Amino acid sequence: MLHITVPASELWDEKHNEFVYIKEQHLALEHSLVSLSKWESKWHKPFLSPKKKTVEENIDYVRCMTLTQNVDPNVYFSLTNENIAAINDYIESPMTATVIKERRKGNTNGQLLTSELIYYYMIEHGIPVEFQKWHLNRLMTLIRICDIKSRKPKKMSASEAARERAALNAARRNKYKTRG
Repeated sequence: MLHITVPASELWDEKHNEFVYIKEQHLALEHSLVSLSKWESKWHKPFLSPKKKTVEENIDYVRCMTLTQNVDPNVYFSLTNENIAAINDYIESPMTATVIKERRKGNTNGQLLTSELIYYYMIEHGIPVEFQKWHLNRLMTLIRICDIKSRKPKKMSASEAARERAALNAARRNKYKTRG
């Protein structure tokens, strides 16, 4: 969970031609499958796509991440650059010490990742629905681990095995300061 403080500010409301005063607000944010589902149900498109999002879409995702109750909607227009940087760092954080090294890269079937597909993966791997509140990157890591562990081991090609042995031998030569 991320906690940020949005400072007090003054905004101009063009619709009513008046200043709007925003009080300092503390927000608790959670980048989770629940947030993702809320955003996708409103915008009707995948959040985790490579396409750029508008400022309005990004602000709305912060709104979907918000756990704090009764937040003035204008607070989201008062986010500072520091707030936005902290939110982006939080969203990008892996939230786990697990590092997965796979030979296979990317989404091989070309399917866009949506909240429903993530729920399907959770059901397929028997992951409890309570995990939908985990940080999304941590949940995706768990799903990838379940997927890797449930696969039958794939044999390395001869060239991959040779490269791996060569790398191990080079590391040993370097470690023990030998030539062969």
